[in-house]
Amino acid sequence: MSARKATDSELHRGVGEDLYEQPGHLIRRAHQIAQGMFDEHVGREVTPIQYAILRMVYEVPDIDQVGLARAIGLDTSTTATTAARLEAKGLLKRSIVPTNRRQLELRLTQDGVKLLRRLVAGVHTMRTQLLGGLEPPEQEKFMALLRKFVHLNNDQSRAPLQAAPIRQSRTRRTP
Repeated sequence: MSARKATDSELHRGVGEDLYEQPGHLIRRAHQIAQGMFDEHVGREVTPIQYAILRMVYEVPDIDQVGLARAIGLDTSTTATTAARLEAKGLLKRSIVPTNRRQLELRLTQDGVKLLRRLVAGVHTMRTQLLGGLEPPEQEKFMALLRKFVHLNNDQSRAPLQAAPIRQSRTRRTP
């Protein structure tokens, strides 16, 4: 399928008029803003992807790397590389799954749990800052629409998000 060519009148719109109405451009800008706020409020000790990995491994100890990748919407290669970096930092322990020696299961180290506990407050501050300019009903609507947008377009991702594996005996934990 080829893209339609723009007409001269479409090209001569006001500077940025069309650009600032493009969802992709606005999503890219929103990502830049979120990344900047992550650095400011959470710090640079870990990246947002590393935080997501630490958080999911905390929620689901002994999750395997493939299940982790599916649960947070990352490709398996990025997940494996990032988990190896976190292991090298002493925050994560990777072990061979006894029933499948080709899989690695993950668990946070004590240092990983301590770091995650320190980071959670910054993540909550970041959320407050990101949504702070919106009224509470707008915040709820924005988050509902964002979740819906991600859900509806999940299959377009290089690494579609799949439901996180939940252990039967576990309840949700807060670090």
